[in-house]
Amino acid sequence: MAAGEKRILCVGLVCLDVISVVEAFPAEDSDTSFIVADFRRRGVDVSHVAWQPRGDVPCACCVVSAASGSRTIVLYDTNLPDVTARDFERVDLSQYKWIHWEARNAGEQAAMVRRVERHNQSRPAGERVRISVEVEKPREELLPLMALGHVVFISKDLAQHFGYRSAAEALRGLRHRVQPGATLICAWAEAGADAVGPDGELVHSDAFPPETLVDTLGAGDTFNAAVIFALAEGKSLQDALTFGCRIAGKKCGIEGFDGIV
Repeated sequence: MAAGEKRILCVGLVCLDVISVVEAFPAEDSDTSFIVADFRRRGVDVSHVAWQPRGDVPCACCVVSAASGSRTIVLYDTNLPDVTARDFERVDLSQYKWIHWEARNAGEQAAMVRRVERHNQSRPAGERVRISVEVEKPREELLPLMALGHVVFISKDLAQHFGYRSAAEALRGLRHRVQPGATLICAWAEAGADAVGPDGELVHSDAFPPETLVDTLGAGDTFNAAVIFALAEGKSLQDALTFGCRIAGKKCGIEGFDGIV
């Protein structure tokens, strides 16, 4: 990061993805060698605020069969407390240009966002922190967070919970839940992703499926991260959406192990 350049902050839960690729799903009590063992890392300068007692993080171990495309995911130590508004008070907001929340403990997160809003009120436009929120789970208590983001990501699961059958339909139906001038984004797996910006224009990107589909674990997070990165770099909504779909597609294929994600 260049001197003086501001960073992106993510607030939520840090999970270490350990991905092991094998020739075939291991037989019981057998020894199996990995083709690839990969600890997922990102190449963007990003900070995280998450509960990490004793330096530990929840672990998701994913075993992928290269032959059949099957996967087995084992989650470890997922019952950790969420970040609180008191934890967030320790964050120096002047270091960041963008803060992203994964909707979890809505009341505490709303208090965190209000702190950022107060910070922004005292800063010139060029020094204000952009706020993004992802609402993935269809839980009623999380929905008010949609009104707090400058950029809001909603999941396919959430859209289907409300009866919508496409990303575009979901954006039209749920746009009233975001604040005026906000951008609303919805990814729809192999159907790509749609977004509606402050001008009300709907934009779309097709998906970029890999030649060989290996694993979709974390594809949504990868899409969100790529879109945020592109928007934070000043790209247009259309370019950011296409970039997000392209990088998410890379992640789902064997090419994803080359370090691009």
